[in-house]
Amino acid sequence: MQFYRFFPLFAALALTGCMAAPAGGPAARANADLQAPPGLASFDVGATLAPSARLPGNTELARDFLELTFQLESGRTLPRFTRFQEPITLTLAGAVPPNAGQEIAGLLAMLRSGAGIDIRQQGPGPAAIVVEFLPRREMQALVPNAACFVVPGVSSWQAYRAARGSTATDWAMLAGRSQVAVFLPSDVAPQEMRDCLHEEIAQALGPLNDLYRLTDSVFNDDNFVAVLSPRDLLMLRLTYAPELRNGMSEAEVAAALPAALARINPAGGSIATPAPATPTPRAFQAALDAALSSSAAPTRRLIAAQSAVEIATGEGWHDARAGFAWFALGRLSASTDPARARRALLQADAIYRALPGAAIHQAHVRMQLAALALSSQQPGEALLLADSALNAAIAAENPALVATLHLIRAEAYAALGNTAAAAAARLDSARWAGYGFGSQAAADRRAAEVAALATGTRHN
Repeated sequence: MQFYRFFPLFAALALTGCMAAPAGGPAARANADLQAPPGLASFDVGATLAPSARLPGNTELARDFLELTFQLESGRTLPRFTRFQEPITLTLAGAVPPNAGQEIAGLLAMLRSGAGIDIRQQGPGPAAIVVEFLPRREMQALVPNAACFVVPGVSSWQAYRAARGSTATDWAMLAGRSQVAVFLPSDVAPQEMRDCLHEEIAQALGPLNDLYRLTDSVFNDDNFVAVLSPRDLLMLRLTYAPELRNGMSEAEVAAALPAALARINPAGGSIATPAPATPTPRAFQAALDAALSSSAAPTRRLIAAQSAVEIATGEGWHDARAGFAWFALGRLSASTDPARARRALLQADAIYRALPGAAIHQAHVRMQLAALALSSQQPGEALLLADSALNAAIAAENPALVATLHLIRAEAYAALGNTAAAAAARLDSARWAGYGFGSQAAADRRAAEVAALATGTRHN
């Protein structure tokens, strides 16, 4: 469904969309062929953060699969199981960026080897999955809050505009999947394009829901995990298991999962009757939606984040839902109440530290804490926090976060009087910035934001 871009911005800035180059700007087009920097992990199965490779037991995986597969993010339930019939074809359309082909090739190879899905790219023309690129401004004029999204029953942007809101684009009406379109902006940083491709093609192929309680998964609206994890690949492999077929009910799929999981994940053990996952109230989802809304007033967003924290606390959660609620509150409090922001971020850090597969989540939190430390003239603490987040950011293939952490390190070293280390950190940032931010202008803006934190000035 919809991919809500949630990049880690600085505490002094509003919680909003991706910090890529301006839509359609010349810098974005000039840098559209930027490749991944040296050191960025390739899209090999198991290349993501090591804790993600430790899959949970089959009882938990079966529960997650059913919840991901038979519900939509809106809360609607789906009456039947659907998937494509293999082999699956995919084509690119619209204003295709120069580096899109390389990203698609890596992703499809990952899906074939890691999920066992027979999917191939073909040239222009009819295909089961059409990935169409169009200017961000045009896309968001119709769907304002989505950075990218997937729709069934259409093969082009024009067809989607004509069929929008009809039963033709309703996932619940499908008997099987035969035609799906993925819509992505053509004028964003390479990293944002890659992240969109991973999540939206995964949902075109398989699970349609997102669950805030998951950590090591792209099927989570917190968007901390940017590329398909081993857990996600297992969910997709399970979607195309021979034990399942189009039209099965949830009960029929549940009955087939023990045999399928025993074959696919023998280390996961036999399936017991699982305790149901703690349900996520719709009020929590609504509160986070309001907190993340770039169109809402800052005060309303802060109130919404506080509401999400109160719901998580009242439910007794100590999982990724609670961590994200505290993280959002910390982000939104930073410009008006740094002390409150720090307390909230430390709560998020403690929660994520205790969760398997949440090292990248903790890295995002520590970047925010490092920014707060820098802005309060504590360069030593800022340096320690940034250093503690670097390995996780690199392992999770997040160049924008890596580049930002190096910028914080540079300013911290400069404040400590170590000019040589500051210069080296700036060079390290530059290695990652092109892929992460999409243009020199965008990278320069991020560097100016960090410098403003260090000097205690507000960057506009």
